[in-house]
Amino acid sequence: MTRVFEFFPGTLSWLTLFLVVFLSWQKPVWIAFFIIVFDVYWLCKSIYLSLHLRATFNEMKVALKTPWRERLGIFARWESLYHLVVLPMATEPYAVVKESIESLARSNYPHGKLLVVLAIEERAGAEARETADRIHAEFAGRFPHFLVTTHPADLPGEIPGKGSNESWATAEAVKVLVDGQHIPRENVLVSVFDADTQIYPEYFGCLTYHFLTAEHPQRSSFQPVPLFTNNIYQAPALARVISFSATFWQMMQQSRPERLTTFSSHAMPLPALIEIGYWHKDIVSEDSRIFWQCYLHYHGDWRVEPLFYPVSMDANVAPTFWGTMVNLYKQQRRWAWGVENLPYMFNGFMRDARIGMRAEAYWAFNGIEGFHSWATNSLIIFALGWLPVLIGTGNFNQTILSYNLPNITRYIMLFASIGIVSSAVLSVMLLPPKPEGIRVRHYALYLLEWILMPITLIIFGAFPALEAQTRLMLGGKYKLGFWVTPKSREAVE
Repeated sequence: MTRVFEFFPGTLSWLTLFLVVFLSWQKPVWIAFFIIVFDVYWLCKSIYLSLHLRATFNEMKVALKTPWRERLGIFARWESLYHLVVLPMATEPYAVVKESIESLARSNYPHGKLLVVLAIEERAGAEARETADRIHAEFAGRFPHFLVTTHPADLPGEIPGKGSNESWATAEAVKVLVDGQHIPRENVLVSVFDADTQIYPEYFGCLTYHFLTAEHPQRSSFQPVPLFTNNIYQAPALARVISFSATFWQMMQQSRPERLTTFSSHAMPLPALIEIGYWHKDIVSEDSRIFWQCYLHYHGDWRVEPLFYPVSMDANVAPTFWGTMVNLYKQQRRWAWGVENLPYMFNGFMRDARIGMRAEAYWAFNGIEGFHSWATNSLIIFALGWLPVLIGTGNFNQTILSYNLPNITRYIMLFASIGIVSSAVLSVMLLPPKPEGIRVRHYALYLLEWILMPITLIIFGAFPALEAQTRLMLGGKYKLGFWVTPKSREAVE
């Protein structure tokens, strides 16, 4: 059944696009009404999601002002908890990794409770080893528990990627830092970060507080809000819009915890991670797969608790503009490759009768709708909505509907642009402190660049999603391997 499930998302997306084109030609009246209804649906959905975005933004402002470390004083056992922090790295430069470790050193949390692991890849060669040794020499004195691990190359059953590296590193850390120091496993929370992830000072206090107040702490993951802002001022306009769009989507999900899954940097209890056998080592989208591993292993008894507290990461920036565009596309394609989780989820549902049909139907619908919308919605709205007028047969072009369709679509999109304006304003409010050389006129440009949204939704949204789903359909050599997003602190030329 796996191959059938792998065919399903791509088949549904391509069939939708084919029918829109074909029926625009053969049944233009039908499609004209469909487009109007769809545009109204998209408008309502945009308003609905904008409300969730605003709610999360308000929650995040409160969370950033909360003295989480002080609030832990009401719990007798908080000092018994440890945080195992795993940072997998491959070819990231020294400056990027150093900034991430420095953010750990600035955290308002006892450093003796942090078990820090810098996980390098053997295949990354001598340069990665030198970076890790340099980092260890600088920071080992500031962290009583600092371990550097080396993930061997070409282990059987693995693909080169973050999942296999962090699984190896965490298993080593359990032997050396946890069991080796007789720390009870149930007292350890694992935070897995990208090498460019920088935490805010109260992150561990916030995480600890949410763990201690969660209804099911040992059956929960904990998800911060990812802000792609470390190098946002160096990013070209398209990269900024795409980076904030990714952040905004995750913010919207935080206000809908019933459908929240893990993404990128997140945390979870160590006992559950050990019980499920760590992250899968033969997939690309390990950050979202870990949620489904836990959900299926515990028969649906797993959830993600939103922290409403941010961590910051790099926007996708290369030394040249076109290099940035290529990397943006590859990054979006890798994220869209999360569609590989659908067959895994469907197979799990078929084997487990304890989850319940209602829960299975809920997750199946949301999964299918999410990836289908990713691949098709922007094309239907911005590219295919004019087809009935252009290619419709019969007397359609002589009807009032034909005359009014572009105007109706235009007005609906104008109302929907309110959400884009709101996003533009929030993006400026989320910018980090401005460096030298940034003037007021730059902020005006940061607002205006959101008119590029239709381009980003199609070229860096629908196209990579369609490619990912098509590759999953074709299988074999067409399946994606893990692609490490290059990190750069150089200005774009």
